[in-house]
Amino acid sequence: MDLRTWLKKRDGIGHRDDAADAGYTVSRIRSAIRSGAVRRIRSRWIALESAPIELVDAAHSGGALTCVSLARRRGWWVPPDTDEHLHLRMPPNGVVRVAGAHAHWGRPLAPPRPRRLETSVEDALSDAASCFPVDQAAAIWESAIRIESISLDALRTVRWRTPAARRCLEHLRPGTDSSLETVFHVRLSAWGVRLRFQVQLAGHPIDFLIGTHLVVQVDGWSFHSSSADRSRDLAHDAELRMRGYTVLRFSYAQIIYNWEHVERTLAGAVSRGLHVAPESGVRVRSRQF
Repeated sequence: MDLRTWLKKRDGIGHRDDAADAGYTVSRIRSAIRSGAVRRIRSRWIALESAPIELVDAAHSGGALTCVSLARRRGWWVPPDTDEHLHLRMPPNGVVRVAGAHAHWGRPLAPPRPRRLETSVEDALSDAASCFPVDQAAAIWESAIRIESISLDALRTVRWRTPAARRCLEHLRPGTDSSLETVFHVRLSAWGVRLRFQVQLAGHPIDFLIGTHLVVQVDGWSFHSSSADRSRDLAHDAELRMRGYTVLRFSYAQIIYNWEHVERTLAGAVSRGLHVAPESGVRVRSRQF
């Protein structure tokens, strides 16, 4: 296998010690650099021209992707409108060589991996907890748990060092499969009302139940794969209404970009007592906002 093929299998960038371990001699690596087949990054890294810029920048600085930069690379949920600045976990003697990069210092939770350009999942989550409000940070954590197949019990055994990380852990719930639901749950948890999620009602799970009779669905049209899914949800809403529940359905855009409207609507519903069982003969409406 030539050196370029080896690098392609490693996202276009590799540590020279790894190349040596794979059987590539110093002279062979130098020859590839001289010919322009690969380029040298500082003294210990080699890369193809096609290597992802964030990995190249991490190698230039001697750091590792963390926080939202690792989240993007791993496909975790990222809060909308988050800037593109690189987040790097840096060693104590590191020097950030990328303009605008955000450096995360301090002793890592997991042992450093000198030949890796990505920090551990645990350190990335801890850094995200320090960079974002708790609702968004907890949503990043939920997404990482789902995508990386990490158990909540495993995260509870980590010795988190910051209050921000411990707050995120407190807000995580087993069984959730939506970062949007996590954002909603964290924001509503401070209200002091009874809030349950994934409750089975009328034969189907609902996203949230406030009190005993206020149903909130937070996925919205953009998260449905077909009109058949939409029709099924509307039929479920109608069945819930017939059983005396009030149903409020909010879209992703409303929860993320217009939370004041969502909060005002929910507060109005609770103030009217729509979260408790209606009196006999009182009709409860289903509304969509």
